[in-house]
Amino acid sequence: MSATVWKLDPAHSQVEFSVKHMMFTKVRGRFADVDGTIQLDEENPSASTVEVDIDAASIDTRVEDRDTHLRSEDFLDVESHPKLTFRSKRIEGSTVADPGAEFKVIGDLIIRGVTREVTLDARFEGTGTDPWGGTRVGFSASTKLDRRDFELTWNQALETGGVLVGHDVTIELQVQAVQEQAATVEG
Repeated sequence: MSATVWKLDPAHSQVEFSVKHMMFTKVRGRFADVDGTIQLDEENPSASTVEVDIDAASIDTRVEDRDTHLRSEDFLDVESHPKLTFRSKRIEGSTVADPGAEFKVIGDLIIRGVTREVTLDARFEGTGTDPWGGTRVGFSASTKLDRRDFELTWNQALETGGVLVGHDVTIELQVQAVQEQAATVEG
């Protein structure tokens, strides 16, 4: 395999999520500290790989009390599980073609030590040269998961029926990566 290595640019990448609150509104948040690598094989896109590590404590919903609760044992348990990780297992479809090309990234997502396979619906957004002469690539992706599958089960019943925190979590990614110098991997 001959792959080009791309390093995620955390200043220009976002990992965001949303979940229903009280059954009728969405709360949005993000993880501020993201690190990752993409090995892109343009000749054989299915051989490409994605590896991402997210600092669980970097969760930010713009409400400090809620963020503290989300970092606790009730949710992410960041003291015991400081990272959320994603490791691709396969990629279906063309990863690099014309901007707008869609493909799927299937891999293992690990939250709180629990591993589940997830499918990211991804889109190639394009490439370009930055003002410093580097080459950049952009992708977007999304998925929906049931937080209970990762043992994130804390909740509170509401007097009016339903629960305080919804089960479905929508994850949306905007990723920009910089090509590593002389980083073609032969294998």
